[in-house]
Amino acid sequence: MTVSPSSSAKKTRSKNQDNDWRLFLKLIPYTRGNRGILLLSMILLVPLAIAGAIQPLIIGQAVSILRQEPTWFFLENLSIAQGINILVGILLATVVIRLMFASLQGFLVQKIGQEITAAVREDLFVHVTALASSFFDRTPVGKLVTRITNDVEALGDVFASGAIGVVSDFVSIIAIVVTMYLMNWQLASMLVLMLVPVTGLIIYFQQQYRQANYRAREELSQLNSMLQENIAGINIVQLFRREQYNAEMFRSINNRYRQAINKTIFHDSAVSATLEWISLVAIAGVLWLGGVFIIRENITFGVLSTFILYAQRLFNPLRQFADKFTMFQSGFTAIERIAELMNQPIEIKDPESSQLTRKKIKEQGSRGEIIFDHVWFGYKEDEYVLKDLNFTIKPGEKVALVGPTGAGKSSIIRLLCRLYEPNRGRILVDGIDIRDISQAELRRYIGVILQESFLFAGDVKRNITLGDDYSLEQVKEAARLTNIDKFIEQLPQGYNTILRERGTNLSGGQKQLLAFARVAIRNPSVLVLDEATASLDVRTEALIQSALEQLLTERTAIIIAHRLSTISNVDKILVLTRGKLVESGTHEELLAQEGLYSSLYKLQMLGT
Repeated sequence: MTVSPSSSAKKTRSKNQDNDWRLFLKLIPYTRGNRGILLLSMILLVPLAIAGAIQPLIIGQAVSILRQEPTWFFLENLSIAQGINILVGILLATVVIRLMFASLQGFLVQKIGQEITAAVREDLFVHVTALASSFFDRTPVGKLVTRITNDVEALGDVFASGAIGVVSDFVSIIAIVVTMYLMNWQLASMLVLMLVPVTGLIIYFQQQYRQANYRAREELSQLNSMLQENIAGINIVQLFRREQYNAEMFRSINNRYRQAINKTIFHDSAVSATLEWISLVAIAGVLWLGGVFIIRENITFGVLSTFILYAQRLFNPLRQFADKFTMFQSGFTAIERIAELMNQPIEIKDPESSQLTRKKIKEQGSRGEIIFDHVWFGYKEDEYVLKDLNFTIKPGEKVALVGPTGAGKSSIIRLLCRLYEPNRGRILVDGIDIRDISQAELRRYIGVILQESFLFAGDVKRNITLGDDYSLEQVKEAARLTNIDKFIEQLPQGYNTILRERGTNLSGGQKQLLAFARVAIRNPSVLVLDEATASLDVRTEALIQSALEQLLTERTAIIIAHRLSTISNVDKILVLTRGKLVESGTHEELLAQEGLYSSLYKLQMLGT
C-alpha cells in the first residue's frame, strides 16, 4: 500500500489560494480580547527603533572625537576622555533601553500568541467534534491531530513572533533609512537601492518555500496517520507479524517527508545566503563610495564609520524579516489547512425550533414509537445501503433486526441516532421528525450499547456519568440495576478507581458492563442493543440478561443479534438483506414462512 497526499487536498489547496493578507485577517478576531496588550507592544517598537538607530551615530561620533573631526555641539569643547565617557554613557543608556523594552515586548507578543493559539485550538476542537460521522469516515485521525496540534502552533507563531516582529523590523528599517538620509543622501540612496533586488529575491524564494512547506505538512499528516494507525492496531501488527512490512511503509513515508523538509531548508537557506552576500556587497560599496567622498573631503571618517555600521544594521532587520517571512509562510500554510478544516460544513445541525419541540415532547410524554418512513440511505451517492425502508415500531415493543453481514442493520441504528442523515424519507420518534429534535434531546431519548464499548481515561464514576451531573447515589443505583455494583466495589478504589486509556486494565466483559450502567443511568425511552452481549462470557451474560429484563421493562427496544436463538422471545423480527426489508413477524411466523430467516436459523442450529 502506498500513501501519498490525497488529490482532494491538492484540489482544496488550489481552490483556496487566498492571498496572504486575507489569510492573516482570519486571525484578527482572535486579538479582540488582547487589544490593550497589542497596542502597548506596538508602542514599545518606537523607542526600540530609535535606540537602535542612535547606536551607530554614537560610534561614529567616538571615531570623530579620536580623529579630532567635527562632532555634536555639546562635545566640541570637551577633552577626548570626557567626550568618550559621555558617549559611553549614552550608548549604555540605549543598550539598557533596548534590553528592557525588548524583553517586555517579547513577553507581551508571546502572551498574545499563546492566547490566539489556545482560542484557535479550542474553536477547532469544538468544530471538529460537531462534524458528522461521514467526515471521520474519510479523514485519518493522524491528519486531524496534526492540524489541531502542529498547525495551530505554527499559526500562533505567525501573529506573535511573526506579525509583531515584521512590524518591528519595518520600523527599524524606517528609522535607519531616515537617519542615513539626514547624514548623507548619496550613501543612503546607494544602500536603499540595494534593497530592491534583495526584496525581489526574498519574495521569489519565499513563494517557493510556501509550496514546499505545504507539501511537507501534507507528508507530516500522512506520517502521523500511519503512526496512529499502527499504535492503535499494535495487537494485529504483532499477531500477524507485520512489523517489517509496516516499517518499510513507514520508511517510505518518512523519506518523502524528509525530502519535502529538505526543499524547505534549501529555499530558507537560499534567502540567508543571498542576504549575507548582499550585505557584504553593501559594506564594500560604502567603503568605496565613502573613500571617494573622504578624498574629496565631503564626509569625515566618523560619518563613514557610521554608514558601515548602518550597512550592517540595515540588512539585519531584513535578515530577521526574511526569517520571520519563512515563519509566515509556515503559518499561512497552517492557516490554509486549518481553514480547510473549519470550512467543513456541519451537516447535522440542531433545528432553530428545538425549544418548541422539547415542549411538545414534554407535553405528550415519551412513548417510544419509531417510524421509518420510506428511508433511503447511502454512505456514497447512488450507492444505497438502505432502500425504501418502511416500518413502525410501537411503544414498548421489542424488535430484532436480523440479516446477513452488510444487510444494513448498523446503518439503521446510525440513522436513528442521527449520526448520519437519510438521503430520502424521514424518521419519526413519537410522531416527531428527528431532524426537528436537538441532538442532545435525541441522544437522551435513545440509549445505545454497542458490541465494543469505548472507555475514557479517568475513574469509573466519570466513565458512567460521562461528565453529566449525576450524584454518586444515582451512579450506584445504575450499577445495582445492571448487576455490576459488586464488581465495581471489588476494584481497588471502588467508583474512584482510575481506568487506563481505553480501559486496558479491565476485561472485555467488564468494559461492557460499564457500558450498560452508562445507559441505565440516563433512563432512555428507547434502548438499542447492537450485539451488546457478544463479548461476554456465560456467567457475565447471565448477569446482563437479568439486568436487561429490568432495563427493557416498558421501553421500546431494538436488538441487533447474529445469534438468532437469543431473540426468539421478541415481539417482532425485521429481516433485512441488501438494505431491503424482506420479512417481518414473530419468530414462529417467520419459521413458518420458510424464507430467509428460516434458512438463517436452520444454518445456525446445524452449527451448534
